[in-house]
Amino acid sequence: MRHFNPFTRLALGLLALSCLLSACVSGPHEFQAKELERWSQEMMKSSFRDEKSVKVSILAQDASNAECSDAQSTGRVLSEERRQEIEAQNLKTVRPPQDGQYFGDFKLGEALAQDGRGLTWSDALGQANGGQCYNCHQLSAQELSYGTLGPSLLQYGKIRGITDLQSPSAKGVVEYTWAKLWNSKSFNACSAMPRYGHHGILNESQIKHLMSLLLDPRSPVNQ
Repeated sequence: MRHFNPFTRLALGLLALSCLLSACVSGPHEFQAKELERWSQEMMKSSFRDEKSVKVSILAQDASNAECSDAQSTGRVLSEERRQEIEAQNLKTVRPPQDGQYFGDFKLGEALAQDGRGLTWSDALGQANGGQCYNCHQLSAQELSYGTLGPSLLQYGKIRGITDLQSPSAKGVVEYTWAKLWNSKSFNACSAMPRYGHHGILNESQIKHLMSLLLDPRSPVNQ
């Protein structure tokens, strides 16, 4: 039996998957979406290996991701009741800052938002991840290069009336924003946004800097 290296197996697997998907559309037999999903997951697991900080275990989905993937692959819409259950389960995982302080330095937050490093096999072990926020969002009016997968966050704090970070009236917005950064599924069951705190992508200090970027009136986001 001939053995192929992981990259060759991946290429052959993707080719086979393409053929299967074509068969779903034009062939006489219809393949079940769940079976295709199971097959593709097995192919991915057999075609990759642990490399530095990137582990094959990242392919394992938790219950929230699994249900959202199943719904998307089958065209099923989550019921409002189930959506609320998933969000409530994820909200329970949110940990407030240990020292009770939600804010850091908005300048460091801007640097984090611009930083796209991390979560790849070529990154050095122990290297801090970036936030990669501009990949999906507009934040500063001065930045011309940004993604549009997520909503614009320009004037995020200003729109919400945040003029004093320590004001009691700001508490609700502050806690919501922290929870959204910590675990995005807390308020959107099938959010594609990274769950920064929940998955340990960013540490507590880094999330504080992003909080300041979004809410500090002096931040470029709110100019």
